[in-house]
Amino acid sequence: MNGFFSLLARFVPPYKHYLVLNVLFNILAALLTLFSFALIIPILEMLFGLNTATYEFMPWGSTSIDKVVVNNFYYAVQCIIARYGSSVALASIAVALVVMTALKTGSAYLSAFFMIPIRTGIVRDIRNMIYAKIVTLPLGFFTNERKGDVMARMSGDVTEVENSVMSSLDMMFKNPIMIVVCLTMMILVSWQLTVFVLILLPVAGLVMGGVGKRLKRVSLDVQNQWGVLLSNIEETIGGLRVIKAFNAEGTVRARFTGENERFRDITTRMQRRYELAHPMSEFLGTATIAIVLWFGGTLILSGTSTITAPKFIYYMVIFYSIINPAKDLSKATYSIQRGRASIERIDRILSAPVTITDPDAPAPAPVLTDAIRFNDVTFAYDERAVIDHVSLDVPRGATVALVGQSGSGKTTLADLLPRFYDVREGSITIDGVDIKQFRISDLRAIMGNVNQEAILFNDTFAANIAFGTPDATREQIEQAARIANAYDFIMETERGFDTNIGDRGCKLSGGQRQRISIARAILKNPPVLILDEATSALDTESEHLVQQALDNLMQGRTTLVIAHRLSTIKNATMICVMQEGKIVERGTHDELIARGGAYSHLVEMQGLS
Repeated sequence: MNGFFSLLARFVPPYKHYLVLNVLFNILAALLTLFSFALIIPILEMLFGLNTATYEFMPWGSTSIDKVVVNNFYYAVQCIIARYGSSVALASIAVALVVMTALKTGSAYLSAFFMIPIRTGIVRDIRNMIYAKIVTLPLGFFTNERKGDVMARMSGDVTEVENSVMSSLDMMFKNPIMIVVCLTMMILVSWQLTVFVLILLPVAGLVMGGVGKRLKRVSLDVQNQWGVLLSNIEETIGGLRVIKAFNAEGTVRARFTGENERFRDITTRMQRRYELAHPMSEFLGTATIAIVLWFGGTLILSGTSTITAPKFIYYMVIFYSIINPAKDLSKATYSIQRGRASIERIDRILSAPVTITDPDAPAPAPVLTDAIRFNDVTFAYDERAVIDHVSLDVPRGATVALVGQSGSGKTTLADLLPRFYDVREGSITIDGVDIKQFRISDLRAIMGNVNQEAILFNDTFAANIAFGTPDATREQIEQAARIANAYDFIMETERGFDTNIGDRGCKLSGGQRQRISIARAILKNPPVLILDEATSALDTESEHLVQQALDNLMQGRTTLVIAHRLSTIKNATMICVMQEGKIVERGTHDELIARGGAYSHLVEMQGLS
């Protein structure tokens, strides 16, 4: 239960006023329950003629409050009987019972009424916190996590917390109050019977607790397997073109069917154990009532009991009113055990360390008046170095190109500049200041990225171009589109800049998506550009249009270019050839050709010589 209470400690404080009201109305409902059940005693005594005592009015404060209340109640009943008869007195008590019950149920409703904002608010806060943490975590976190599993934690696990844990909140706060109030009254009525009851209840609790622990273990398996299924679905949808091209529908279908069958088996085991909770608690509760009924009845029949038969019936009614809250409490415990697995999986995201953070005393925002320098930089994802002691100067206004085989470390080196990852050794400086001394937002504000795969969103042309620049005017957006050679094809669509481009820009060609991405960078107007193979996946005509847009974008900016097509970087200020995480050659296009080394070999392979 530690996970449950730590969850409450983190998320309940903003709703403490609702919680106070909930507890107050729960206490009121419990007290009204006792008083309404207490009316059973005079009804039974009147029906069976068991109470023949004569009562006189007792002034308030003359003795203990409980004795005054009981005496004056019987005095009032006696007066009604003397004046109107037993039937009217019985009817009056019945009306009072109805009124007390109405007040009790009204209080119970109000307690639930004030619990609902807590439940819905906590679930909303958990979703917001997970999403905020996801966008805060460094990219390295997601290299070790399946996308589908992260989505499962955001959707399935949060839903499980809502259904199993949050739905049990009312039970967790209401039932203990009812149990404590009823136990207090049971001790006042007969402490001997209550001691006997308190010996029986823990035995039943131990039996039900064992099932709850096993339920939590199975539930963790269920949520993990749900993450596997979501990953499978996400990979299938993303790779559907390849699946169809290789006639692999049967293979992926068989893999999904197997994983889905495993999910079904685990879910079946969990549901069976969960459904065992109610009948088990029902049986144990009835058995406990039967034992108490036998024990108390034996005491009364033997004449050694301190309570009368009507009070014993009242005692049994109170005890029975404990059984239902106890059963609900055990059911809530089962639900919480089932939801604890989801809480743990959610906590793996919420407690994941954010390794890339702002400094305690950040330097002023960078401007770039001199140069960007990589100083003996080393980086590794695991153990093997991906970047191995690289030093590189990128002067202001220069265009530096990184070329080399796939896996040589080009993209990783570029990703170190905006701190998508942090260097293991060495440093990267802007105008002599280590980039770790800047706020992350300030550092990335001076950079624009255009990637090989244009990352677009299911929104309009205008919204995608203005992404990250919310204050841009329509005129600025249109001007950026013109510079990126995107204006004409945008205006050919049905609604122009207000046309939705579909999921990831699926309604556009590759060249059109790339030009929208370039327009977004143009609108941001950053002094530093990172172009990661921006034209490598395009046909010749699209490449020409995109290259024109890139040339427009690069004017007057400091640019780091990653290129496979060497024809696009002939005019770069400096070209660096990378192999196995090291820069093995550097110079202009003509210098490297004349040297006849690795770059010259790449040029020959692409037929550019």
